Amino acid sequence: MKKVVKFGGSSLASAEQFIKVGNIIRADKERCFVVPSAPGKRFSDDTKVTDMLYACYSLAEEGRDFKKELLQIKDRYQEIIDGLHLELSLDNEFLVIEKNFKGKAGDNYAASRGEYLNGIVMAAYLGYDFIDAAEVIFFKENGEFDAELTNEVLSERLSHCKNAVVPGFYGSYADGRVKTFSRGGSDITGSIVAKAVKADVYENWTDVSGFLIADPRIINKPEAIEVITYRELRELAYMGATVLHEDAIFPVRQQGIPINIRNTNAPEDEGTWIVGSTCQKSKYVITGIAGKKGFCAINIEKDMMNSEIGFGRKILQSFEENGISFEHVPSGIDTMTVFVHQDEFMHKEQKVVAGIHRLAEPDSIDIESDLALIAVVGRGMKSTRGTAGRVFAALAHANINVKMIDQGSSELNIIIGVANEDFDAAIRAIYDIFVVTQL
Repeated sequence: MKKVVKFGGSSLASAEQFIKVGNIIRADKERCFVVPSAPGKRFSDDTKVTDMLYACYSLAEEGRDFKKELLQIKDRYQEIIDGLHLELSLDNEFLVIEKNFKGKAGDNYAASRGEYLNGIVMAAYLGYDFIDAAEVIFFKENGEFDAELTNEVLSERLSHCKNAVVPGFYGSYADGRVKTFSRGGSDITGSIVAKAVKADVYENWTDVSGFLIADPRIINKPEAIEVITYRELRELAYMGATVLHEDAIFPVRQQGIPINIRNTNAPEDEGTWIVGSTCQKSKYVITGIAGKKGFCAINIEKDMMNSEIGFGRKILQSFEENGISFEHVPSGIDTMTVFVHQDEFMHKEQKVVAGIHRLAEPDSIDIESDLALIAVVGRGMKSTRGTAGRVFAALAHANINVKMIDQGSSELNIIIGVANEDFDAAIRAIYDIFVVTQL
């Protein structure tokens, strides 16, 4: 049995955290391949190494002196090395980084050095092979991840390693230039490595004991999710749940590899299991609640629009022409509403409205702003009657006006639209009706 383990920045912020991680890895001989992030914050007012690198490179790009800032980054790593009592020097690495910064190697290169250096330290600490992600993870010239080439090269390389460290977050173009994933991309690297070695489990270690049913900033000590399916996770991640980068799902999902979200600071906790499918029923009817603020609704009215072939296409064509994607499109006999991100829409609203008038000739158009969307997700909803009714009852009891409701045909989720100002209260009301009353 093989496990790939990824550790986030908070798990590797200091020598003390490194020791915790080392104990976790050594406690299970099946934890063969390790994917580290760059060191995160050691305390609340601290700065992540990645942010330090961005700031340092910004000075270099402007032609200003950056040696002091680079030395501060080097000191962060030296503090970890000294705390682990390692005979390891990063002097040559920092000389190369300084040279490449002066040569304006790019902010992708700069940001990637946090993981790269931490990977070297981790490999030295564990006694594992170090594999530079730039040598085994590849991007096409258009910036798209090259999954096929990466899997071929990475599988071959790791087949010769009993244990290895592959830093997260970055890879390279064909010409060797470094390219990073989006922030949080070490999750994706872990998933890619798990696929390449055909791992039995991908463990993603962070600073929380798995997924929570709702945001702990809104709900005080929300219940944890024991098992969640990939589809449920996609819905929650898209709507703002951020424990795991949403793109990290795809490589392991293709191979049926389960993901286990664990807590570095509480390794005895089972955490959350993310699986393709399961016969296990959720503890509650819902699996999770997540949402985002900052939407607006464009309400279009036209008599007998439902009998006009191509009406919906004409409406959406105006958004497409202006480079705006939509979130949801609930409709009725004479009405159609398009929900979009407010910050994307507001600067182009009159162009979009003019386009709708030109293409579809509606009777009226009304725009409503400052809206929030909340997703109530759960595989248990499909077999439970009255779920939508309970959502409405909970919101009505909390005096919250529902602007929109949209339920997918899979019956896996219900999307509710409310005013931004009602966002927190709505989540609390839904959590109370489905979780608190069941405890």
